[in-house]
Amino acid sequence: MKRNRSAEDYLECILLLSRENKFVHRVDVARKTGVSQPAVQKAVKLLQNDGYLDCDGMHIYLTRKGTEYAEEVYDRHCTIKKFLQTLGVNAADAEDDACEMEHVISENTFKAIKLFVTENSK
Repeated sequence: MKRNRSAEDYLECILLLSRENKFVHRVDVARKTGVSQPAVQKAVKLLQNDGYLDCDGMHIYLTRKGTEYAEEVYDRHCTIKKFLQTLGVNAADAEDDACEMEHVISENTFKAIKLFVTENSK
């Protein structure tokens, strides 16, 4: 999938909700993302069509493909946040900035940041 901020945000949200609860519901996703349930329904349908999600009517499940992609996005988020905090950025700003940067950073820049974070956390 071509990087798509909205899709990545939904997948990351569903991943995190699935780690907290056995079942993920559309209303949970709407609450966590701050969007309407119809917006979530539309996104879920698109992500389902792309093979990232399965639904049984009430519950949303990440497919293997969806889980892999969501974990990549979340790894970018966590790594960038840690990098920013290493530079002295406060936790709240690092969280907000990581949410923005995770979608636009190039793969080469991300790899460099990840290497820096890995080497400096030893």
